[in-house]
Amino acid sequence: MATATHARRPSKNARRAAILEAAAQVFFEQGYAATSIDAIIERLGGSKRTIYNEFGSKEGLFTALVSENAGTALSALAVDGLEGRSLSEVLLEFGRRLLAIYMSPGLIGVYRSIMPEAGRFPELAREFFEKGPGRASDRLAEVLEEARDRGEIELEDCRGAADHFVGMFRDNLHLQVVLGLRPPPSPPEAEAAVTSAVGIFLHGIYGVDREGRAKGQMSNG
Repeated sequence: MATATHARRPSKNARRAAILEAAAQVFFEQGYAATSIDAIIERLGGSKRTIYNEFGSKEGLFTALVSENAGTALSALAVDGLEGRSLSEVLLEFGRRLLAIYMSPGLIGVYRSIMPEAGRFPELAREFFEKGPGRASDRLAEVLEEARDRGEIELEDCRGAADHFVGMFRDNLHLQVVLGLRPPPSPPEAEAAVTSAVGIFLHGIYGVDREGRAKGQMSNG
């Protein structure tokens, strides 16, 4: 019987994940300042000692939550497996992943939580930016530099262009979702948003059709 009981005991990683999930729900609902460890324990069960042993304090728990959510989300932006595809195809796939990340409940919740607390936790805010939008721009800049080296584009400031592209996904649509004014976009809405962003990024606003292609390309086809 002792062996069976021991087998059912959650692992340290599973316990940590459960704490972070419960904390996320409470932080996102109540905000950092109004959240107490007692409220998290009420949602999770268990004891305060477990949280303090794992994270040290409410601040440590919040820091871990923001850091791990940002890190996990941005791992989806790895460009592995996209070699040999055209820049347009790479940007479409990158844009789909980026929009899915920005509209995910976890990152929306982190975004809502970190904004009012940026002044209280400047280092945490910096870490969130560097692991989030900053890292996304870094990865995209590498993609653009490779395309430039292949002669596919002529671009001097790849990092600046990458910042512009990433910024296109933190637009009014994203803000409406963050503010709770509308739900995240449906798959067709998301695909349309990505296609439009890639088309404008590559061709500008002169003559881009609904498929994101320059109209000049259409007439030549």
